[in-house]
Amino acid sequence: MRFSALCSLAAAIGSVTACDSCYGLTDEVVHERLARRMQLEAENALTRPKAPLEWGQLNVLHTTDTHGWLEGHLKERNFSADWWCDLPDETGLSDATSPNRVDTNLIFNEVNYDLLTIGNHELYVSEIAYERFYYFSRVWGDKYLTSNVQIINPTTGSFEYIGKQYRYFTTPQGLRIMAFGVLFDFGGSSNISKVTKAADVIKQQCLIDAVYYKKPIDLFLMVGHNPVRRSDPTSTFGFVHDTIRAMRPTIPIQIFSAHTHIRDFQVYSDTSTGIESGRYCETLGWLLMSGIKSKTYTGEVKPRGVPNLNRKATSTSKSNLVYSRRYMDWNRKTLEYHATNSQAKTFDTRKGLGVTGDITDDQKALNLSMLYGCAPITYCQSCFPWDIPGNIASLLQISLAAIVVNPSRSTIPRSVIISTGSIRFDLVKGPFTYDDSFIVSPYTDNFLFILNVPYDPILDGLNSAFFTAEQASEASRFGPLPQTKGSCVDPTISLVTSQAGELKGDIKGDFKKRALTQRYHSPPDSRHSWIPSYPQLNCVAANASFPTHGELATVDVVFVDYLADSVVAILNSLGGSYTSADVSYHMPPDFTTETYLPLYAQKYWQANVPNCPVGNGVGYSDKK
Repeated sequence: MRFSALCSLAAAIGSVTACDSCYGLTDEVVHERLARRMQLEAENALTRPKAPLEWGQLNVLHTTDTHGWLEGHLKERNFSADWWCDLPDETGLSDATSPNRVDTNLIFNEVNYDLLTIGNHELYVSEIAYERFYYFSRVWGDKYLTSNVQIINPTTGSFEYIGKQYRYFTTPQGLRIMAFGVLFDFGGSSNISKVTKAADVIKQQCLIDAVYYKKPIDLFLMVGHNPVRRSDPTSTFGFVHDTIRAMRPTIPIQIFSAHTHIRDFQVYSDTSTGIESGRYCETLGWLLMSGIKSKTYTGEVKPRGVPNLNRKATSTSKSNLVYSRRYMDWNRKTLEYHATNSQAKTFDTRKGLGVTGDITDDQKALNLSMLYGCAPITYCQSCFPWDIPGNIASLLQISLAAIVVNPSRSTIPRSVIISTGSIRFDLVKGPFTYDDSFIVSPYTDNFLFILNVPYDPILDGLNSAFFTAEQASEASRFGPLPQTKGSCVDPTISLVTSQAGELKGDIKGDFKKRALTQRYHSPPDSRHSWIPSYPQLNCVAANASFPTHGELATVDVVFVDYLADSVVAILNSLGGSYTSADVSYHMPPDFTTETYLPLYAQKYWQANVPNCPVGNGVGYSDKK
């Protein structure tokens, strides 16, 4: 779906990974909705937008970090997503097939995007990376930009770009645009692909020639799975922007960003801004520009009959450029309100209804509604402190202790350590289905262990090390790397990236009693109420079979596979003498982090099955 007026440009940012909360009590929003959504199982939305959209010379719909949420947030009234998302990991529609996205790619192709780019999730697994190369790039052609991402072509044995390095195109109203797609300096790809650092790629003659293109350029666009904020240590947009600005000082630059799962806006200069538009189909970005100098533009700079733009990038700007942005709730009510003939029956198109039907058919074919159990309460990632029931950490401790059990060592004390980064979303009161198992815990990491580790003081030291420092080394596994403190100026509806190492200091304080400070700067499209966001642990330890009396000499230390090197190193730094030879499978290889919650639900959440009531979601009381 796409608004049609003047110059419309839809920029889709590739798939991304989860972020963990900004430390300190941050400000989260909850959307109340009054409108129905298209998927049959969806909870109703509540409120409509507060005002009509502004329109300008360039009008862009922007999607970021959608992670396969084609169905929308079916069980949550506090979220406003409806029917469309794009890339891999984290829902059943995208992850229940092999390889991921076999079905969702066909649905995704129905949207007429103008620009797309790649994310880090497409590069972890070779099979998925080759799917991007052989299929996705062929479908989207020069709209799919991977300016610094290459893959080995098995036929030639040489590295080739997965998509195109740049795209020069002219909009229907005559704006001439040069676009690039720049992934952050990601180092966790499989061995068949590589990401060239931004500092090196911008020196390549091909991109230099594109900046000095033989045809006139009215505007540079940069799209990328790359944080928008300069202060983010993983962002490379600032460097690329400055390099292009030095070569072409008078041409505006507009950046469309992703990766950190937040709604954010960055002013780079009087003629350059950047936007990031949230995650998981919770919000849809709307970025507007007017004042672009162009000899070939045939549209209106100030469209008649609609609100126009009047805000410059800076208060001291001498440029003619003006901007506006909005973050729209991603539901039918919002889109109907902003479309012509609001709430009219003609809003539905044959193509749109076909997509809705395809999503429903895929849900049924994949059996995503298969019920494991009935969650008795809502478990959130950050709306409660980590040690309070209702925080999902409390569920992890209980379920890991109960389910991650090696029968041959079931009576031996064990401590099961798992990263909270493996949990990607809240678990809402109500039916816990096959689909929900992907939404909450989509990864397939194995459980390993080292047996008979001295309990005191080594285990205490191991826990302390993980709970305060593991985020930095783990970030390359899950994608988003730490942000600087205070970077959550526009908090997303849910978690955002955290600053590694800050948790230790915060936990010493009484952060549970900190006053909630509203500091939401980016303009929402609908009314919002506020939900607190508390700092969270990086890892959770679940203890099982511990004696109720007497001394505890040794325990089995159980952990997920990607923590193995860190566990060995930390134990040795605390006086141990372990090697990789001491690490073995605690559970069979087919038992993964995708397994334990469904098994727990099947065993312990059978009350009210099959007539399981849906809760109100995060931010609402389930008490009657």
